[in-house]
Amino acid sequence: MSKVVLLTGGVGGAKLALGLEAVLDPADLTSIVNTGDDFVHLGLAISPDIDTLAYTLSGKASVANGWGREDESWAFMATLRELGGEDWFLLGDRDLALHTIRTGALKRGESLSAITARLARALGVRSAIVPMSDHIVSTFVDTDEGPLAFQRYFVERRCAPAVHAIRFEGAAAARPAPAALAALADPSLRAILIAPSNPFLSVDPILAVPGFAKALRAAKAPIVAVSPLVDGKAVKGPTSKLMAELAIAASHASIAAHYDGIIDGLLIDRPDAGAPLSIAFAETDTMMVSAADKARVARAALALADSLA
Repeated sequence: MSKVVLLTGGVGGAKLALGLEAVLDPADLTSIVNTGDDFVHLGLAISPDIDTLAYTLSGKASVANGWGREDESWAFMATLRELGGEDWFLLGDRDLALHTIRTGALKRGESLSAITARLARALGVRSAIVPMSDHIVSTFVDTDEGPLAFQRYFVERRCAPAVHAIRFEGAAAARPAPAALAALADPSLRAILIAPSNPFLSVDPILAVPGFAKALRAAKAPIVAVSPLVDGKAVKGPTSKLMAELAIAASHASIAAHYDGIIDGLLIDRPDAGAPLSIAFAETDTMMVSAADKARVARAALALADSLA
């Protein structure tokens, strides 16, 4: 058995995907990507997590940002700002080409899966990138400032409002992308990994689509999550802040409990004091800065999965 499936969001998950490509034949990796962050902005269909993965795996991502392109220019944004347009969400000149192609293809009736596969190939991505669904699912957060669409909360408001609930509009009527279900049902599947992406904002939208939880439980391969916490804090993003606002202890035990009934094991940086894990786990340095770091975490996650097979 050699195939591996990764459930992932954007930046953190893209790092693990890069590590997996380094230790596997890329043809054996399928990344199922959150699309709850997708939205229409300035008339363009934007898929932030898909694009982050595609740019990262093609070697075109901005090293400093982790999102967007390294070889980017910003004349469009400068002109937009000059004309009084909405400039809170950055769209680089080269990045605009991808969004324009996606928008036109969606209007012609193509599926997001087909568009994503075509764009990934054009960028030179060697592994498969699959959206969680070809149906629209939109993440909303209920905050002390009222309900906010995800990108308004995450980018425009920089996660400042306090969150008391999260909703995935359209999830109940959505279905998993066919390629996602096929990857999970592959008889040669070695492992299913859940990236150290935000469990509540990046992984839960995937699990909210009817059919995913059932497919995961039916899969023959072990399922291992990589904890997004290091020393009780998130490496990047609002995970720690969100857990505090939702009255969830920032611990590996909380991450394991959140994925209860889904995962068989959890990869952590080190055990939390006073919060023992009741699930199989392994330890490694889960910080992913260098290429060697990413490969190390990928190997450790796969080794844990192999031990549970």
